[in-house]
Amino acid sequence: MKNKIIVYTSNTCTFCVNAKNLLSDLKLSFKEINIQLDPKQRDIMLSSSNGQRTVPQIFINDHHIGGYAELSQLVKNGEYKSFLLND
Repeated sequence: MKNKIIVYTSNTCTFCVNAKNLLSDLKLSFKEINIQLDPKQRDIMLSSSNGQRTVPQIFINDHHIGGYAELSQLVKNGEYKSFLLND
């Protein structure tokens, strides 16, 4: 099974770039959804993230991780692996 990772981003977001780089460094593929280029996706992001308005908002296999700070903490502790599907 393939992991489903979604990163909601905007055009000028340093934390978004950091999150995407971190996922890439981990060799994890992800789908980026830019809410500035596709504003309808903002509503989907808001409902999926319990109203979190900041970007990035990161989801791994339908689990809301949070933003870059939360992702980097999960990676630092090795806890991100618990959200991944075993191939």
